[in-house]
Amino acid sequence: MSNHLKRLTTPNSWRIAKKANTFITKTAPGPHNASAMPVAVWLRDHMGIARTMKEIKKILTDRAIIVNGKVCTDPKLGIGVFDIISIPKMEKQYRILLNKKGDLVSIPISEEAAKTRLCKIRNKTIIKDGQIQLNLLYGANTLTDNQQYRPKDSIVMSMGEADFFTIIEHFPFAVGNMAMVIGGRHSGKVGRIVEIRDVPGSTPNRVILEDKEGNDRFDTIEGYVFMVGREEPAVSEWGIEQ
Repeated sequence: MSNHLKRLTTPNSWRIAKKANTFITKTAPGPHNASAMPVAVWLRDHMGIARTMKEIKKILTDRAIIVNGKVCTDPKLGIGVFDIISIPKMEKQYRILLNKKGDLVSIPISEEAAKTRLCKIRNKTIIKDGQIQLNLLYGANTLTDNQQYRPKDSIVMSMGEADFFTIIEHFPFAVGNMAMVIGGRHSGKVGRIVEIRDVPGSTPNRVILEDKEGNDRFDTIEGYVFMVGREEPAVSEWGIEQ
């Protein structure tokens, strides 16, 4: 298995120079799919914090990069939508989002906003002693006693040291609530769900959304919908609003 990826074949969402060199760091198996951007690419090509792989490894060895509340030492670790990246030595925090072109962008956020993370529930299971385990979209799991959480809903998790991975907010997958599209030609758009259309067979269900003003309607498949709020989007330009 190759350890590198040709720049010409990298996902368009990375928005990197594809002819600068032949190869680029390949995303390791992890919390996101192969389209996730490796930390090394984020540091060098996306943010310009490092110039070479040697500098990247030095930064990571110094434990200077924190991804979703945990120290990152793997340059191939993939980062994706709604991940939180903190650089304590620079006193900077970023939330990874999609813009309207479908590109991964790093939005500066406050230190307080960096203490929360929006997560989508992929599935839920009943484990030993009847506890409910929520299986989140990007590989993590959390336990709860609350029956109201369902697959396709979103939850806001605390990243603070005192209450790490505690659920502090819940956005159901339901008509009337706000969602962001994270795939397809409407990637990056935020709108209110006006209809969830069940499609027979193996074809994905369709979700109809409209913008906040109600002027423009668009549709996407159910798997591309990521709940981000109720009456208003909880994800603003600066992160999750409290």
